[in-house]
Amino acid sequence: MAKPSDKPSQPTINRYAELEKKLSITFSDLNLIDTAFVHKSYMNEHDDLKSQHNERLEFLGDAVLELVVTEYLYKKYPEEEEGVLTNWRSALVKGKHLAEIAAELDLGLYLYLSRGEERSGGRKKNYILANTLEALIGAIYLDQDYKMAHTFIDSFILKRLDEILKKGLHIDAKSRFQEIAQEALGITPEYRLMKEEGPDHNKAFIMGAYIGEEFIAEGTGSSKQKAEQEAASAGLKKKEWTNYQLAATKEE
Repeated sequence: MAKPSDKPSQPTINRYAELEKKLSITFSDLNLIDTAFVHKSYMNEHDDLKSQHNERLEFLGDAVLELVVTEYLYKKYPEEEEGVLTNWRSALVKGKHLAEIAAELDLGLYLYLSRGEERSGGRKKNYILANTLEALIGAIYLDQDYKMAHTFIDSFILKRLDEILKKGLHIDAKSRFQEIAQEALGITPEYRLMKEEGPDHNKAFIMGAYIGEEFIAEGTGSSKQKAEQEAASAGLKKKEWTNYQLAATKEE
């Protein structure tokens, strides 16, 4: 596989052969799938290349993903209220969930990153992986068609709904974290900006979740709101908070 610093002007078939096999898709336009893996930071160091970065494909893929998931939930669960379906959809398309799928598909291996992003572990950052998965969906939609994009989303994303519901992952993390904190300690969590990374056009925010002055956990996201959700989710996974949740469940 070509290294990030060795991006050819035309991608080779072998670079994506293994990925195509996993996806059961053969791309007609290799330049399109190649663009799906070009992080904007890479283009900042290689302005001589004609290739676009993947943000436009991410924009398209996000819309396709939202439509497919919404259509699926609407048709499969005709008795459920709109609010319930909205929560389920949010759980399916949230960054952490998409990043897990991207990691399982090894999408990070194919990324073109700047040297700085490479050194900072960009191939494993959740928000970069989630955005890359959405860009890949956009590429599938353009290169193949809506039906193939639907098949991909069904195979790798929608199939996880039962697990999400079983584990309660569709419950808003911030709301749950606040509920547990207030029940167990009588305190409402606060979120504080710990750090900002990256240029203005591609910011990553690191937010910390605090109970009083005690730091509980941190989360990273492309917006402060997303980072807060990740921080709350991380906080809920800590041992003491797991115990609080179990106690609250028994009381209910």
